[in-house]
Amino acid sequence: MANKIPRVAVREQEPAIRATNFEEVCHGYDLAEATLEASRCLNCKNPRCVAACPVGIRIPEFIEALGRGDLPAAAGVIARDSSLPSVCGRVCPQETQCEGSCILGIKGEPVAIGKLERFVGDWQLENEPEVPQIAPNGHKVAVVGSGPAGLACASDLAKMGYAVKVFEALHKIGGVLVYGIPEFRLPKERIVAREIAAVERLGVEFETDVIVGRTVTVDSLLDEEGYDAVFIGSGAGLPRFMGIPGENLNGVVSANEFLTRANLMHAYDETYDTPIYVGQRVVVVGGGNVAMDAVRTARRLGAEATIVYRRSEKELPARAEEVHHAKQEGIDFRMLTNPVEVLGDERGWVRGIRCVEMELGEPDASGRRSPVVKAGSEFEVACDVVIMALGTSPNPLLAATTEGLATDRRGCITADDEGTTSRPGVFAGGDAVTGAATVILAMGAGRSAAKAIDRYIRERNA
Repeated sequence: MANKIPRVAVREQEPAIRATNFEEVCHGYDLAEATLEASRCLNCKNPRCVAACPVGIRIPEFIEALGRGDLPAAAGVIARDSSLPSVCGRVCPQETQCEGSCILGIKGEPVAIGKLERFVGDWQLENEPEVPQIAPNGHKVAVVGSGPAGLACASDLAKMGYAVKVFEALHKIGGVLVYGIPEFRLPKERIVAREIAAVERLGVEFETDVIVGRTVTVDSLLDEEGYDAVFIGSGAGLPRFMGIPGENLNGVVSANEFLTRANLMHAYDETYDTPIYVGQRVVVVGGGNVAMDAVRTARRLGAEATIVYRRSEKELPARAEEVHHAKQEGIDFRMLTNPVEVLGDERGWVRGIRCVEMELGEPDASGRRSPVVKAGSEFEVACDVVIMALGTSPNPLLAATTEGLATDRRGCITADDEGTTSRPGVFAGGDAVTGAATVILAMGAGRSAAKAIDRYIRERNA
């Protein structure tokens, strides 16, 4: 029976080798491996995996096509619902979404849906399909931000016939895909740039170096430049800090700055004149995916790298795969530990952190057990750099310069499940609404907003 076939293991770089380079960790499947793994799918009549996918990919349908060797059909199925399959196949938390709902996972291992999506997406990049001719409908929409939410919204709207222009504050398109996620998890030129080019072939126009709220405003896009609607997918790039003594010392940085310097500014590449200081020992405070990206990057830059997290390993919010890879690469994990002070030397540089041991108490509002300080447990950890990976909030500039746009106490734009905001004609989704989350959730929000924008414009012009 198909469900008795063991899950096909994916090939990876050896840990000792990959910890010294920025080449992709996972090699992915070849055709024979992908076909065999596809044969494990039960093609359920009521596929729970589809319901668990934030963008609603018809998973059994694309896997069935892959299994019979019809790669164009498999790619076509995915393309109905996702503009970034090679990206999502690499960075989505499949274990808590599609694969987490796979019926094979109840008594065994689920189908490797993410690895199969990646295989089909990569095949499509090498075999560009013809772009269907789309009749323009005479309306135009502006998209703020070229990250996953903006790209998903823009591509769906373009397929509906809208003239879409995406405004990006940085000099490169891709948002968090280019500045946040390291090369060893998501290759920029080979994968991200080519998937963005596929969105561009749909007719989507991109303009970089535009800070909406300064260069232009949402109000001017609507009132002066003739856009029928605006979608805000500007992400959450404002870093948080702990507010403890010593955070202003040289050597304390946010994970956002650290990863942006490493990824967007190529700090890891000796041919670029944009180095980044790591010293000999780096401590990363936090336990999410950004923390894992930062600590693994620091390790590759030559430092001894440590994660400090105030809860136990069971509560780590990062993907299990990323934690597993980090451990393989020699990352030290100090669980139930919380910094209370960053220590400096006489020159004003970091020399270490003072920490306390924690223990888990009663569950908090999220259901996780709240950490409490263990009395008399202070100790010091020596380090040269401290990277704070404690989450992010949206930049307040955009909301502050848009008339009638409501935000919540965290500074996130207030929007319903379809992305509708308090300002008519303005829609929002992704991290700008939820705070820092995942690529696929942002894409799902972008798709929902595209449908709402289409309905809004149609009703307005009926």
